Amino acid sequence: MRRPTAREHPGCVTRSGAAGPVPTVEITSDRLGTAPGSAHADGLVPHGLPMALAGATVQAVESVGGSAGGVYLRSGTPGLLRLALLAGLPGPLFRPWWRMHVNRPFPVAEVHRSGQPVYLADAEEAMRQFPQLVASLPFPFGSLYAPVVHDREQFGVLVVLRPATPGIPVDAADRRRMTEAGLRLGAELAELVAEGRPVLWDTEPVCVQLPSVTTPPLRVGYFDWDLTTGAVAADEGLCAILGIVPGTFPGTVEALAERLAPEDAYGLWALARQAAESGAIAARRMRLLGPDGRSHLLEVAARADPPDSAGTRMTGFLVDLGTVPVGSDATERVPRAVVAIDRLGRITYANRHTEDLLRLPRARLVGRLLRDAVPWFGNPAHEESLRAALISDESVHFLASPAADEWLSVSLYPGHDGVTIVLVEGEQPDYRPGSVTSPGPGIGSPADRAASLYRPVALAIALSEAVTARQVSAVVTEELLPAFGGRQLAIYLLSDRHLYLAWETGFPKGFLDGFDGVGLDARLPGVETLTSGRPIFFESMQQLAHAYPDISLDAHTGARAFLPLIASGRPVGSCILGFDQPRGFSPEERTVLTALAGLIAQALERAQRYDTEAALARGLQDALLPNRLPVRDKVDTVGRYLAGTQGMDIGGDWYDVIETGGGRLALVIGDVQGHGVAAAATMGQLRSAVRAFAIGGHAPQDVVRGTNRLLIDMDPGQFASLCYILLDPETGVALAVRAGHPQPLLRHPDGPTEVLDLPGGVVLGVAGDAVYPVAELRLEPGAVLALFTDGLIEIPGTDIDEGIERLRASLAEHGLAPLTETADDLIREARQATDRPDDIALLLAARWTDLA
Repeated sequence: MRRPTAREHPGCVTRSGAAGPVPTVEITSDRLGTAPGSAHADGLVPHGLPMALAGATVQAVESVGGSAGGVYLRSGTPGLLRLALLAGLPGPLFRPWWRMHVNRPFPVAEVHRSGQPVYLADAEEAMRQFPQLVASLPFPFGSLYAPVVHDREQFGVLVVLRPATPGIPVDAADRRRMTEAGLRLGAELAELVAEGRPVLWDTEPVCVQLPSVTTPPLRVGYFDWDLTTGAVAADEGLCAILGIVPGTFPGTVEALAERLAPEDAYGLWALARQAAESGAIAARRMRLLGPDGRSHLLEVAARADPPDSAGTRMTGFLVDLGTVPVGSDATERVPRAVVAIDRLGRITYANRHTEDLLRLPRARLVGRLLRDAVPWFGNPAHEESLRAALISDESVHFLASPAADEWLSVSLYPGHDGVTIVLVEGEQPDYRPGSVTSPGPGIGSPADRAASLYRPVALAIALSEAVTARQVSAVVTEELLPAFGGRQLAIYLLSDRHLYLAWETGFPKGFLDGFDGVGLDARLPGVETLTSGRPIFFESMQQLAHAYPDISLDAHTGARAFLPLIASGRPVGSCILGFDQPRGFSPEERTVLTALAGLIAQALERAQRYDTEAALARGLQDALLPNRLPVRDKVDTVGRYLAGTQGMDIGGDWYDVIETGGGRLALVIGDVQGHGVAAAATMGQLRSAVRAFAIGGHAPQDVVRGTNRLLIDMDPGQFASLCYILLDPETGVALAVRAGHPQPLLRHPDGPTEVLDLPGGVVLGVAGDAVYPVAELRLEPGAVLALFTDGLIEIPGTDIDEGIERLRASLAEHGLAPLTETADDLIREARQATDRPDDIALLLAARWTDLA
């Protein structure tokens, strides 16, 4: 996308942000109607795509009462959505949400996958459906998501954030408005595509300032005052300010003065005298009683004829600033620092007390980004507080320490057009052991703040990668306990209406044995949190003992949190967090813990399914891979398969050697996208299809083309790569067809090894009319051909070409070693890796001379 220059007009993309170049677009109502990409007198308007996104987002936000919004669009990377435009929020502050993969459990991904809108009225509703969303943004807010589609083409997702409405679902009118906004934007993007403009996004999001709702419209009226006669001529603008029908204005200065406050009427004469004596422009602020009965603020500026001229006239104008008081007048008198920022994080105002407190002149504050002007505000905890204020539209309070032994009490008061920040000098908080922080909207303890700010996203990511119950429990121990300052953890899983202990740490040895296998009718907090579906918090062990006097306790001091583990409405178990000292649980912290419990439940449920599905997938693959390869004169073949170490382990890689008509052998290797039962099942169907086509005597290109057509007709939502080589053992001539698969290696009899350059077509399952060219090669006696899947050459953090070169060099070193030894050596390094994200298939074929 073209980057505008600094000379372009204010409607253009500009550069701002300390965290990297984040484009910003100033959007006003008169600019939204400009044709995308059209020329302008003082420059060029932005590319048509950003303008289309900006107009649609601003309109959607305003139509449903939102405070911010944005649009995710497809990127050049398959399956990846990128935030293309963000309205009403600072881009750098939301960098973790710039990218969204379509298979992630977030509402944006769900809407793009399903094509159906999602409406979340508040955090509670979001926790039930998308706990990952609340874990990463643990604030009370509502959100609406609509697909951006036209006909059957999906471009992305339109998002609007707005204040939460607890217990009140999103009404039908707002649902309709969101859906229509997505469809309108989809139609506009389809027009861009029809014009040959790509609708893809692969860069940072454009940031858009929402139109202000608090700035009143300015009205200007002009007057001509005869200082000798007192006659005043007023234009239509001045009549409108005074509330007088044009033509009926009496034309006297008294008619003007009587609309002013009494004290300002004298000021009007003083203004005239000042202007007449100086000959320069004189200005004064006055109050006018408007036709609506309210007091309007006026700026009056006038200039009289020069004193040495014969004229006795004064001309000037009145600017109606509306009924909103000027903030600087009031805040300058407040004995505390007051700073205002817009919704993109730029400082728009700072009173004189801010200069004293921050020891910075206002000239170094106003106009700069908050994180640039006040570096300590870039602390991750303080940025999280700012995120909370901007998203929830609720006030946020916290303590900050800009320097050693210096503490500030910081309050954030958000509104539609920005955030007002109030800073007050404070004292270091009391963190004595044993103190309990009471829940409430106040500052909260450092543990409260750190728990909700730093670790939820890390925990969510780690849980998404854990595939066994033990791995899930280990992740919770490593991420959750440190984040909340906990010392004890117990996880119980539900089976046959009983809770069984699956993991524990920090409790006295054997203490939890008595609670293992308890039924759901037992009166225990770990049971009741699951049966009620509500978390239970005890700020001290005394509270726990009072609520459950019949249970034994492992300690006399501390605090406990009992969390229900419920995934998609299904009970999974319960989790117990223990703390050595009494502590409070703020509302924000309770929200985060509840959301994280949902993540843990989903991970545990997935882990339980994993055991069953993994066993099934292994059985499928064992049955589908060949037990032995054909034994033929003049050709030896060896195959190896190695499962991955992540996810479902079992994937869709396979190899095969097929005896076809005329004494020829078909060497086949393939890789189905994905892992698990679905990939293994698809692999089995493709392997059967290839065997059927090959045994039927079809030409190599027809084998691949027919298999491609079969995969498309099956429509499993997967694609596959394939390399098919038909070898004549007698002559060594081979016909090769490649469908998106890595190039084979060929070791020549005298040792040199090369990466073959075979032409190829697209992967299977993408295009029904795909063409697969045939290449001819020759295996001399003593040559070795190596077919492999990408798991053998892909190593995280390294270029794939390095993996290919490493494999080529390894094959070249083996010389005349037995083929089985060569295969084992080529796969040995991969077998020893503990972090192997993909499975591996390897097929070697060697042609020998006829010893007879």
